[in-house]
Amino acid sequence: MPLARRDLLAAGLTGAATLSLGREAEAAGPPAGATVATRRSAGGLELAFTANAPSTPTGLAIARNGRRFVMMPRFDAKVPYTLGEVMPDGAVRPYPDLATNQPDPEQPQARLFHVPNGVFDRDDTLWCLDAGLPDGSGPPVKGGAKLVQIDLSENRIRRVVPLEAGITPTSSLNDLRVDIRDGHARAYVTDQGQDGEGAILAVDLASGRVVRRLAGHASTKSQKGLLKIVEDRPVVQRKGEGPARPVQGGANGIALSPDGRRLYYAPLIGRRLYAVDTATLLDPEASDAAVAAGVADLGEKGMTGGLTTDSKDRVYLAMQEFNAVGRRDPDGTVTILASDPRLIWADTFWITPDRWLHISAAQVNRRPEYNGGQDLQAPPYIVLRMRIDADPA
Repeated sequence: MPLARRDLLAAGLTGAATLSLGREAEAAGPPAGATVATRRSAGGLELAFTANAPSTPTGLAIARNGRRFVMMPRFDAKVPYTLGEVMPDGAVRPYPDLATNQPDPEQPQARLFHVPNGVFDRDDTLWCLDAGLPDGSGPPVKGGAKLVQIDLSENRIRRVVPLEAGITPTSSLNDLRVDIRDGHARAYVTDQGQDGEGAILAVDLASGRVVRRLAGHASTKSQKGLLKIVEDRPVVQRKGEGPARPVQGGANGIALSPDGRRLYYAPLIGRRLYAVDTATLLDPEASDAAVAAGVADLGEKGMTGGLTTDSKDRVYLAMQEFNAVGRRDPDGTVTILASDPRLIWADTFWITPDRWLHISAAQVNRRPEYNGGQDLQAPPYIVLRMRIDADPA
């Protein structure tokens, strides 16, 4: 079901939560509790597993052997642990242990502060992104922003890569991609910025060199004048008696092309998809102007959270206003593949080798800061999945 430009704009204004099978179904509305999806040969979304997490699980990573991990950013200091493993019964235990998950500014390299996302590399090693925020805001703890490589066989931290050189006092690191192949080892990190002023960090994992790119560029900034609508309600913050303020966020979701040569990314608050060559991001001789000149605006794609790619270089879109999974094909066509009212704040994707596309329902819009101090989240949190016709990128 191709999505035209006017449909994207209309969706943003009306905050449509689901898409129907046709005009008659849309007029009548879905039956209570029904899964609503667009027509597609591969089927719709189904429940993959539940996670009885102690806080909002934005991140998701699944090992080849089936071990499942969720990442729970410390939006506030009450979050008991920020990285967890999901057990077969849905229970979530701190990973690798509770002690490692206790923030300690005196041990910034050994402790986990605020982990929004993590990924597995091609050797099935877990890499986690730590933004270094002990309570969701303020300057990152000195030395706390880092990449953490974890050995699953021994359940211990193998290596830490500091990101201090690439952050600012208002950084809020959000998403991660790791690319280790053909003799190189690289990582890419989005910084959505606590002030909406985002950037991309390019990391040479061999040397540890970190460079901050595209800071101040339109493609990494929270876009002005846009309002995110999820579950038919605007997502706004209000502090005390002050006015409501729309949520903001710069560079957020990222994805790599199958050959690793292109990085796709988008702001949290923005409707356009962008791409840039990874070689330029990593080139120490390339000026900021040269990097900016290589940014490609790939057009409208809806208001999204996470992104991922498959082996056919198609970009999957966590379409939060639709409670849906979308996809952008290389020719620019944007299609809504499936929509489900359970997909509340569609966030992180994971594609397993058996061609299941997983997506987390993080319920961020139900957090207290967007609901006058009332916590409307309803654990257990769910991860949905659907069949696709391609391998992971």
